[in-house]
Amino acid sequence: MKLASRLREMFPRRPTVAVIRLYGAIGVSGRFGAALSDHALASTIERAFRRGKPVAVALAINSPGGSPTQSALIAARIRRLAAEKNLPVFAFCEDVAASGGYWLATAADEIWADDNSVIGSIGVISAGFGLQDLIARHGVERRVHTAGQSKSMLDPFRPEKPEDVARLTRVLERIHANFRAQVSSRRGGRLPEGEDLFTGDIWIGAEAQEKGLIDGVGHLVPVMKAKYGPKTRFQVCVPKRSLFQRIGAPGAASVVDAIEDRGLWARFGL
Repeated sequence: MKLASRLREMFPRRPTVAVIRLYGAIGVSGRFGAALSDHALASTIERAFRRGKPVAVALAINSPGGSPTQSALIAARIRRLAAEKNLPVFAFCEDVAASGGYWLATAADEIWADDNSVIGSIGVISAGFGLQDLIARHGVERRVHTAGQSKSMLDPFRPEKPEDVARLTRVLERIHANFRAQVSSRRGGRLPEGEDLFTGDIWIGAEAQEKGLIDGVGHLVPVMKAKYGPKTRFQVCVPKRSLFQRIGAPGAASVVDAIEDRGLWARFGL
């Protein structure tokens, strides 16, 4: 027997679980103070599935949502690599896995949460302001020129138009249908029949398990050690940060981003 084989028998490899931290709002760079986007996470996700020989990949999720497109792209990348590497994926929800955060969780084969985790919010929202009376009161004239009658949709400085609302509603309903399809395809028979879970409502911990939105109440390390043994080790993969991010240099839109980011978390009391 070769020496390498004998050494492997004497000192067997400890099972490794790759951990991807998905913390923060979801969006393209510069929106919602976004920490999570497909572009920003691509190399991290690839590294988690390809480095060494992990027995599984765990997603540590703490997100109030954000961009549905980025949520879909990140989840799709995880599923592609899971199929390519034939690896199981487990999601562990922390404070919040709601809206786009729950979309990310559906990329896993099993979803776990703390008994206090906020789960669900399977809906789509668009919010804005109507400021036309404010600028009129201060004598401000709004001047907008477009080529294309639908280009200036829902201008906050003009009265709301029914046709603009109808157009936005059509967009939101289509995105909502895509969200429902994602949840239905990934959770399948675990969802109770005849119950509408797609209203935008939220559930907490074990309540979410009763609704079939998660598979159990439990935390990442003990659940993974119960599945793969007490000697399981964890390899945490995080996105590389730029120099400006490391020193905390503010961006031009940092204040607006922080307000929008705060608003997403505030919807869930955090």
